[in-house]
Amino acid sequence: MKYVILIYSSESYWENLSESEREAILADHGRMQEQMRADGAFLGAHRLMDTPTASTLVHRDGASELIDGPFAETKEQLGGFYLVECDDLDQAIGYARIISSDKGSIEIRPVMFSVD
Repeated sequence: MKYVILIYSSESYWENLSESEREAILADHGRMQEQMRADGAFLGAHRLMDTPTASTLVHRDGASELIDGPFAETKEQLGGFYLVECDDLDQAIGYARIISSDKGSIEIRPVMFSVD
């Protein structure tokens, strides 16, 4: 089963970290990626640009409108994601725990189907 691991945090969180705190977080990601690759679970990962670079297409009453930035105003923004192939949800959660921190949240969601 494919899962997406979605990583949310405040965009200002990263900016306010010290260099050593950033290195520790990146090391956690490195450990998780090594484990996923060793298990054959890693399918891909991407860090997203900050929300000011986003464009959102909103459909209403048969018309569409393009707006700058994200549609939802939230305290946490989607910062990046991993796509993994796991035996079950517990395995995906195990990977996500490697990068868990006390700032932000990580959503693990099964992929319904893939378009190749």
